[in-house]
Amino acid sequence: MKALITTFVAGAALAAGIGAVLAQTSPAPNPPAQAAAGQRMHVWWRDQPAGGRPYQKNAKKMPLISVKGNHFEDPEGKTILFRGLAISDPDKLEMQGHWSRDHFVKVKEMGAKVVRIPVHPIAWRERTPAEYFKLLDQAVDWCTDLDMYIDLDWHSIGNLTTGLFQDPMYETSQQETYAFWRSMARHYAGHNTIAFFELFNEPTTYREQLGPIDWMVWKRMVEEEIAIIRAYNPQVIPLVAGFDWAYDLTPLIMAPINAPGIGYVVHPYDNKRSQPWEPKWEEDFGFAAAKYPIVATEFGGFAAPGATPPAGATGRALDRFTYGPQIFGYLEKKGISWIVWCFDPEWGPTLITDWNYTLSTSGQFAKEAMKGPAK
Repeated sequence: MKALITTFVAGAALAAGIGAVLAQTSPAPNPPAQAAAGQRMHVWWRDQPAGGRPYQKNAKKMPLISVKGNHFEDPEGKTILFRGLAISDPDKLEMQGHWSRDHFVKVKEMGAKVVRIPVHPIAWRERTPAEYFKLLDQAVDWCTDLDMYIDLDWHSIGNLTTGLFQDPMYETSQQETYAFWRSMARHYAGHNTIAFFELFNEPTTYREQLGPIDWMVWKRMVEEEIAIIRAYNPQVIPLVAGFDWAYDLTPLIMAPINAPGIGYVVHPYDNKRSQPWEPKWEEDFGFAAAKYPIVATEFGGFAAPGATPPAGATGRALDRFTYGPQIFGYLEKKGISWIVWCFDPEWGPTLITDWNYTLSTSGQFAKEAMKGPAK
């Protein structure tokens, strides 16, 4: 009798479990025409994550870029050195009325092969992920049509371990950062146009009050992010920034990121070191180009091509005239891809001075450099 009772109870439990599964998978009943006062109508168990489905609207497909040794290459094994520029945040551009295919046509006219798209955490939250994906989907379509690749940048500055950041627009968390890349990897899986995921714009202590960053802790977080990304999108290339506002890659000497098929990021602005620059660039980041692919994803502030400094110019006034030829010459010599900041008249160093796309001196120099090795 005890066995029969046990069997009956187990059967009832099984039936109840099956009923629960059916209740969750069967079509939802139509909601009542008018909900009672205070009745909740949000069917939360049917919510889909933002960007939950792979985006495949554009039938055209860009050639897949991959890592081979210390460089990037196309499917035919040809080494690719990327030259490009950064636009401003899509949310800013859309709010100001400049988000359009024509904007990307202007980028293409500069000679860019890759465009860096910075996504600020505050914009990601305020627009909401679902609405932000609509902008990024447009960017992917436009860049695909124009034969340009995308470097997608989580644009934060600060310390992700302590939760302290340079400005409110950069405030994020480890959880949000992981969720952002999970969404991006899932949504753009198999879409070769987004060649790079730049995991974190500029890790830095930003003065003493932001606390120290430990490379081994940072390394572990980065490796976790890469594992999350590759669970959905194994072909995209993660880009990892060094410390000191993405300038210092010396930690790679002792403890490189434990993940194949990645690249590293440097932001070699002229104010990071005093002249002579080249020996310091070699010591701080250039050495790594012998072993890993490197991308200078942000730098700028150049005099016009061929401009000469005024008599008696010293310090930063002189640097502005010598920096452009030296940094582009060094990057090209080392086989380091580069992306110049910024194609917006408000975010300096600017490449344009107005929304008629008048080039600044920095923009003139960058456009000339896009053609090939700077002289």
